[in-house]
Amino acid sequence: MARSKMPKSTRFAKGVPDRETLLKFIRESGETDKAAIARAFGLKGEDRRVVRSLLQTLEAEGLLGKRGRKGVAAAGALPEVGVADVVERSTDGDLLVKLTKGDDAPLVPLAPGGDAKGGAPGMGDRLLVRFVTLESGETEARLIKRLGQSAHRILGVVRKSNREVRVEPVDRKTKDTLLLPQGENVRDGDLVLAQIESHGSRYGPKHGKLLEIVGREDEPRAYSLIAIHTHGIPMGFPEGAEAEAEAAEPPTLSGREDLRDVPLITIDPMDARDHDDAVYAEPDTDPKNPGGWICWVAIADVAAYVRPGSELDRTARDKGNSVYFPDRVEPMLPERLSNGLCSLREGENRATMAVRMVFGADGRKRSHKFVRGLMRSAAKLSYEQAQAAIDGTPDDKTGPLLEAVLKPLWAAYACMKKGRDARSPLAIESLERKIAFNTEGEIAQITPRASLEAHKLIEEFMIQANVSAAETLEQKKTPLIYRIHDQPSPEKIAALVDFLGTLGLPWTKGEAPRTERFNKLLLETREGPHADIVNEVVLRTQMQAVYSTENIGHYGLNLAKYAHFTSPIRRYADLIVHRALVTGLGLGSDGLSDWDISKMKDTAELITHAERRAMAAERDATDRYVAAFLADRVGATFEGRITGVTRFGLFVRLAETGADGLVPVSKLGGEFFIHDDRSHALVGERSGARWPLGMTVEVRLEEATPITGGLLFHMLSEPAPPDRTAPRPRLGMRARGDRRPGGKPPTGRPPGIRTGRKQKMGGKKRR
Repeated sequence: MARSKMPKSTRFAKGVPDRETLLKFIRESGETDKAAIARAFGLKGEDRRVVRSLLQTLEAEGLLGKRGRKGVAAAGALPEVGVADVVERSTDGDLLVKLTKGDDAPLVPLAPGGDAKGGAPGMGDRLLVRFVTLESGETEARLIKRLGQSAHRILGVVRKSNREVRVEPVDRKTKDTLLLPQGENVRDGDLVLAQIESHGSRYGPKHGKLLEIVGREDEPRAYSLIAIHTHGIPMGFPEGAEAEAEAAEPPTLSGREDLRDVPLITIDPMDARDHDDAVYAEPDTDPKNPGGWICWVAIADVAAYVRPGSELDRTARDKGNSVYFPDRVEPMLPERLSNGLCSLREGENRATMAVRMVFGADGRKRSHKFVRGLMRSAAKLSYEQAQAAIDGTPDDKTGPLLEAVLKPLWAAYACMKKGRDARSPLAIESLERKIAFNTEGEIAQITPRASLEAHKLIEEFMIQANVSAAETLEQKKTPLIYRIHDQPSPEKIAALVDFLGTLGLPWTKGEAPRTERFNKLLLETREGPHADIVNEVVLRTQMQAVYSTENIGHYGLNLAKYAHFTSPIRRYADLIVHRALVTGLGLGSDGLSDWDISKMKDTAELITHAERRAMAAERDATDRYVAAFLADRVGATFEGRITGVTRFGLFVRLAETGADGLVPVSKLGGEFFIHDDRSHALVGERSGARWPLGMTVEVRLEEATPITGGLLFHMLSEPAPPDRTAPRPRLGMRARGDRRPGGKPPTGRPPGIRTGRKQKMGGKKRR
């Protein structure tokens, strides 16, 4: 949950609030949490416990209701915008929706009309809606967007026999198979989308009808298609959007500053097809700024081609972002733009929105200026090429650029790094898997992606350009969408402190969770036996970044103002920021429209959802490709590390591929195991032997299921010896080692735990 804002209409006195004051705060907040309440009233220590007790009392009295795991709201209260499911139909035939979080949330009629793209909403659909109070005092939900697939649709694989045609779902969370009529023209192994028609007998499979044949399960690209359909990723472009893209013309100098003599270069992944950012640096000759640098970041001027209200604009907003799979990209913009006129190709004139930044010798930005210009990329380089040149092995392309372009870039980055180090952003390390394919579309190898200084250089240039955009728009009082990141909640910090205590690592309770404190912890443990697991737990302690029209800063980057500006080809948030700059700086007539401004809050909600959707789809596709790669190695042994501990087993990440799989508790021995959530370990009730988070183990691959992405392991290692100094785990969390609790456990990673991969889109981190 993003940090709740204290209601502006009322100033609340510091200290423990009484019942009415607390209820008033919650009503005016709409939806909040314990951490936000503590901040609003300045509560610490015992005062927090008093308020928690008061919240429990108010909830028991029916005055408050829960919103998700940690949220709280007045009973029956509705947010301005929320995610809701279509759950019933009224006697008049109107659809009724209910918030997905909040058992006390009322049923609300769905207003007719709205964005019915892809068909009108139906029973079981999940929607993003705005709740509006009518003059009559009644509330209705107005559709903003359909989210993903209907709950009554199943994507699965056809399994045919003489007696029946079954659809086995590809989603590992869905256990029910679906029966299709015998006459359906499908083959065994077809990937299909089917709709539930009836539930059949009480205990038998559901019956359904075929909606679409998506592909074949044995096709090389099947796993990306599964992810696309499972997560409702919009595919392709309407004819109108394609026509607008085809009609786009190359840019001219009209209304633009000529930047073609500035030797800007692009540095991207080797396999990148779109290039939306270019960089250049030179020493500042101003005697008032000795040792300073002038740094340019030039970004494709997508706003010049994607105008507000156009079909291109509507499609891009609906997609939210490009989605990058191991074998393909589902782009936000048609190829004519994404890989053509909006891609900063080497040696070709391109429209750009550029920022000229001046840094002092201490690495702090002193000034910046945005210009709308015409540029010509001097070179297209890969990260590896640029790094190799700096490391002393230039090639034919980088050799001529080394002294004039590359060395100044690295010198400017060394200067900027002083400012970055003083700022102390989070220094969490995370690995990313790179999947390489052969010419037949089959996986050739899976390797860790190298982390080069060239990556860090481009990242810091982009971060500073994003900061400049946010600062300019705030100064011009122009509406914008921020990229915000909240600090860890007190509950997460408390869990971290408890865990660190089991490793003998100090963290004073009540100590502020500053980024530099996390970095100190990571640095102190980096060379020790607990390096990986401390890094993993610190990562899990963090909140997720979101888009918002309200600014709370970016905790992870330790920045007060931050907005996404540098990737408008693949992120709609950046396109909105570009339009805002055009409006705020008077750089043209194609800036923000009145509609853009009125819908900005909705847009922030939409693109946050689209980003979550893309991340889940990318992760699921990668899991399936990894499972396919390992399917031929069932029975092989691997070294790995325990990255998740649950009552039903251990999640292990393989060192060789970064693949995640489950060791069921049934494979750990014959005694009961207690899940000690404080120390993140399974502890043998009789022996005290432990399976702790972070332990290095050897496992045997028992099962690899590409269609679901599931991996099942058998444990070959011996557990760690008992920890006699640890407090006895709480009872009541037992799992029997010689049987599977509750049936077959799920495979894959634990919910809410990120994989060992950077959040990247086409080589740029999602910050």
